[in-house]
Amino acid sequence: MDNKKLQIEQLESRIKLFSPTRQLPNPPTGWVKAIRLALGMSLQQLANKLGMTKQSVQEIETREKEGAITLKSLRETARALDMELVYGFVPKEGTLEKHIESKARSLAEKIVSRTSNTMKLEDQQNTNERIKKAIEERTLIIKQELPKTIWD
Repeated sequence: MDNKKLQIEQLESRIKLFSPTRQLPNPPTGWVKAIRLALGMSLQQLANKLGMTKQSVQEIETREKEGAITLKSLRETARALDMELVYGFVPKEGTLEKHIESKARSLAEKIVSRTSNTMKLEDQQNTNERIKKAIEERTLIIKQELPKTIWD
């Protein structure tokens, strides 16, 4: 098994664990504030644990709600709450394999379409079935080789 395929398989097993969380909405107040309130912790208490002012904690809560917070700040806040920050990426298509398949097919369609148009200009037009087959074959090749151009 080649190195790239092994890498993808290992990541895929981790990503599967995150997939169900895609459907969970974030609390409207943001996680920091929601957890702090659920624990019955005041702004001042969290501020003391973080070694900052309560205004700074309010800023953290606001930045997190707005999506403008750093991972470092979230990680430190999680630690202060005796929690752990967990994050990851989940492909929109559900799996890395499907993501790669989608990108490979898109590139294959562009390549085959270009070739097909050139042949049409030379009065050597292919049938739709032959074009479909060429796209399938090119998709397989692209998935195996995984050239960097797939992400352009």
